Amino acid sequence: MKTYDIPAFGRAVSSVVLGMMRIAKMENGEIDALVHGALDNGVNVFDHADIYGGERHKCEARFGEAVAISAAEREQISVQSKVGIRKGYFDFSADHIAATVDESLKALKTDYLDVLLLHRPDTLVEPEEVAEAFDALHAAGKVRHFGVSNHTPGQIELLKTAVRQPLIFNQVQLSLAHAPMFAQGVAANMAGLEQSASRDNGLLEYSRLNTMTLQAWSPFQAGFFDGVFVGDRERFPALNAVLDELAETHGVTPSGIAVAWIIRHPANIQVVLGTTKASRVAEAAAGSDVELSREEWYRLFTAAGHTLP
Repeated sequence: MKTYDIPAFGRAVSSVVLGMMRIAKMENGEIDALVHGALDNGVNVFDHADIYGGERHKCEARFGEAVAISAAEREQISVQSKVGIRKGYFDFSADHIAATVDESLKALKTDYLDVLLLHRPDTLVEPEEVAEAFDALHAAGKVRHFGVSNHTPGQIELLKTAVRQPLIFNQVQLSLAHAPMFAQGVAANMAGLEQSASRDNGLLEYSRLNTMTLQAWSPFQAGFFDGVFVGDRERFPALNAVLDELAETHGVTPSGIAVAWIIRHPANIQVVLGTTKASRVAEAAAGSDVELSREEWYRLFTAAGHTLP
C-alpha cells in the first residue's frame, strides 16, 4: 500500500481510504471482516458521514457495534466523519456542528475523530460560527484535524478568515471518466472546447500550493453518478481496452489501474472506495503500488475521452 506523509497530520496515511456509506444492512461479522481485511491490506483511513445509511448516524452506529478495535489499533488508524447536510438544507452553524460530532462519537463508540470534514458547501456559512465549533471541539479533544468536502478555493479561503486550525483535506469527486480537475488545466484557454471550462477555480493547483490533501470519491463512476466505467465496454470501449492491457502488464485488475491512475498524480490524492467487499479493497491496494509511466497515464486520459490539444 502506497502511503503519504502529511506533516500537519503527524503520521502517514494510506493512499486508499475505505468509505463506510454502504454498511448499514451488513451483518456485524461482515463489517468486522471488511474493516480488518482492509487493515490487512494497509488501509488505515475509514470514512464516515452523519447522513450515511438512510438515517442519521446509521452507518456510524453499525461500525461502532460491529468493529472490535483495540486501544492500540485505534491510535494507528484514522476515523473521519462529515457534517453539514440536513434534510432539505445545509447547516454549518456552530450548534449543529458541535451536536453532530457528539452524536457521531457516541455512534462510533470512540472518544475522538481524527478528522472532521464540512460536507457540501453551505452558502449561508458564517466562518465565525465554524471557528467557534472547531475551537471547542479541538480544545475538548473531540476532533484532532479538520477539512472540507466538495469546496472550492474561494470557499476554503473564506473559512480561513476565521478558522484557526489548518484545513488539511478536501474530499471531491474524481475518476478517469470524471476528471475536469485535471482536464481543464491541460486544455486551458482553448476557445470553443467545453473541457476548457473551469468548474472548481483551480482547485488542483490550490491544493498543491496549500499542502491540502485531496480525497477522490466515486473513483470508478462516470460523470455525476452515470454508472461505473470499469467493464462498461459499450460506453467506454477504448478506455476499457487500455485498462485491460495495462492491468495485464502490471499484474493487477482494471480497477487497480483506475486507482493507480489517480494515485500517480504528484498531488498525492487519496482514493475513497465505497465497496463492501474485501476483495475489491485488495484490488485497490495492489493498484496503489503500480507506478504508471507518463505515457501510460496520458493513454488512459485520452482513452477516457479527454482532449490533448
